[in-house]
Amino acid sequence: MLFIVLLVLLTLLAALGDRLGAPGLAGWPARMRLAMALALLFVGFDHWLTPGRYLPMMPDYLPYHLPLVLFTGACELAGAVGLLLPQTRRLAATMLALYFVCVFPANIHNALNGLNVDGLPSVQWYYWLRLPFQPLIILWALYAGGVIGRRGASAQPVGTMQAQG
Repeated sequence: MLFIVLLVLLTLLAALGDRLGAPGLAGWPARMRLAMALALLFVGFDHWLTPGRYLPMMPDYLPYHLPLVLFTGACELAGAVGLLLPQTRRLAATMLALYFVCVFPANIHNALNGLNVDGLPSVQWYYWLRLPFQPLIILWALYAGGVIGRRGASAQPVGTMQAQG
């Protein structure tokens, strides 16, 4: 839930940056991409700096909890960097979508079993409320990375002609 709030707030800040003349923020995919990259950097580094916060979220049926927490942080960091590089943007978006699908069973496990995690509410409804946002996060990654939605944001609008020369 915090992740989706970060995405929305950072996207709105990027839109403000565009209005103030910051380069590279024209269009919603660019703003959403920057927001997702920054949110993933924040969360990815948090996985590495405070892995103990994520250990209670790990289902018992998964082995190697600490290495998995560190690995998921690495996935988030790699995805953030990949989104920012034009040559890896689409691949990073696709891999992030796959990553968000893979962590969804753990989110279901958390909703079913309840948790007490530092920095998150200890009420079970919070973990149920998070579940419907997972598909939105997947779509966000795919749209921001140019995998779905309008292709070629720099393409000419319909009805205009490009000069031949």
